[in-house]
Amino acid sequence: MPIQELLVERPAHGIVVATLNRPDTRNALTDRAFDELAELREAIATDREVRALVITGAGGGFCSGLDLALAATLPDMTALEFLNHQERWSDAITGFSTLAVPVIAAVDGAAAGAGLALALACDVRVASESARFNAAFVKVGLSAGDCGASWFLPRIVGHGRAAEMMLTGRFVLAQEALDIGLVSAVVREGAALERALEIASAIAANSPFGMRMTKQILASAPTSLAAAVAVENRTQVLASRTDDMREALAAFREKRAPRFTDS
Repeated sequence: MPIQELLVERPAHGIVVATLNRPDTRNALTDRAFDELAELREAIATDREVRALVITGAGGGFCSGLDLALAATLPDMTALEFLNHQERWSDAITGFSTLAVPVIAAVDGAAAGAGLALALACDVRVASESARFNAAFVKVGLSAGDCGASWFLPRIVGHGRAAEMMLTGRFVLAQEALDIGLVSAVVREGAALERALEIASAIAANSPFGMRMTKQILASAPTSLAAAVAVENRTQVLASRTDDMREALAAFREKRAPRFTDS
């Protein structure tokens, strides 16, 4: 029987915990994992008993982003094939931001690439001391704008800090993440889920309608997430056509410096 890539539990009334469950890959996302995230969102959206959702990762890591084996197939897809995948993946991640139920990310270890976007799509983020965040796609020849990151990150940390994170792809460690407002709390190692459950319990103690309306207010803005994601998706497809994307991905897998030719 295949391992479940997303474990879903209900530790208390009204609270759901979803755990990405591929610890051997630091919970990298496969096609199946994206589908299970989308299915989870749809199930939560129709379950009036749920008051808060916590997303975390197994084995001391949150999510290392797109699975490398899946990433390796991107340059050989047609542009339309990749766009279809990209739109589905983006929808799986960004959908948590529009879910009526508040969503909390409990981050241990790396939240990278699509894993960063998943954390950003949550309403609240708490981190353990091992947490680190980066826009990993720039390290494999793609744009850092992926799965809503170009929309969420500037709104959370401001344009300048978001630009620096996205253009460099460097890791932001837990204390810096707290200092810039990327997370709301840093706790001892192994305690992120405990803290997230405390916040979930506090949310669950409030009125469901009040929480839904609060989320709607927080999400309202003069521009469109859909527009940002549409630009991101097309940028990803265009970047995947380059020789440098293939080279960057190969270098990343081989743990060496890439040799770019700007082609």
